[in-house]
Amino acid sequence: MEAASNVIASGGGASAPSLESSSSRWGEKAIFALLVLCAAVSVATTTAIVISLIGPAIGFFEEVSIFDFLFGTNWAPSLGDSFGVLPLVVGTLSVTLWGMIVAIPVGLGSAIYLSEYARPRVRRVIKPTLEVLAGVPTVAFGFFAFSFITPLLQDIWPGFLGDEPNIFNALAAGLAIGLLIVPIVASISEDAMSAVPHGLREGAYALGASRMRVALRVVFPAALSGIVASIVLGISRAVGETMVVLMAAGSTPNMTFDPAETIQAMTAYIGVTATGDIATGTIEYDTIFAVGLLLFLMTFVMNLVSIRLVRRYREVYE
Repeated sequence: MEAASNVIASGGGASAPSLESSSSRWGEKAIFALLVLCAAVSVATTTAIVISLIGPAIGFFEEVSIFDFLFGTNWAPSLGDSFGVLPLVVGTLSVTLWGMIVAIPVGLGSAIYLSEYARPRVRRVIKPTLEVLAGVPTVAFGFFAFSFITPLLQDIWPGFLGDEPNIFNALAAGLAIGLLIVPIVASISEDAMSAVPHGLREGAYALGASRMRVALRVVFPAALSGIVASIVLGISRAVGETMVVLMAAGSTPNMTFDPAETIQAMTAYIGVTATGDIATGTIEYDTIFAVGLLLFLMTFVMNLVSIRLVRRYREVYE
């Protein structure tokens, strides 16, 4: 009996069986290699895009001052002496502004309803239906803005706001882009709100809070990092939209935030100019890459801001 006790105390002389495999399985190695390959392809694609933009952009800035390009207020590269990109930047920001004015309240309202009010059966119907908008081709949104939204704005435009909108205007394009972004904001925000632990809701209800107060004072702040990420992702999507602004906003670079005026966005300029009608190697051809590089840098900065905001407001629950 004493010997058995000594054997047990000393561990029995045998090592405990390990639950971990001594060597990883071939399937796990293959999956790991596939994931690494996917990440490498993404990085390589981004790097190739940057390299393809930098070369012609450098040639452009050898002939045009960076200061004149960034702060000039007249954009007419076909004339060969006006390369101020500010009208294109203002047009892009104008369309993005009107689009986010639509997308943020509608998207967040939809997310709050789906997360806090809708029954499971209703949620299973509404959320996929809402996400169908993300699969509609953007050219369809552009045609919808041109053929429906613009005539509607011209009919209901109040007189005290000035003349009715032009046939091409920033507001129609912005409204269509807002509808295009709603699924992004709503879906990501709803996922972030649904991930908030139910214990926070139950504690608030136990203190006598109403459902609206719980949604706005408890769930919304707890999911703020995901909500911010959805909004910044929507902004990036709006900045990079091409077909809607090309079909509904026009191709006249105007440095104005007037929603009734015709504007030209950076993406629309690239889409119009890169059609093969311009001789390769000319300065007008290089403007495509200069504008594209600026657009890439703007999107890159927004993504950096998004990462900082997500890390700042991220909540960790155990």
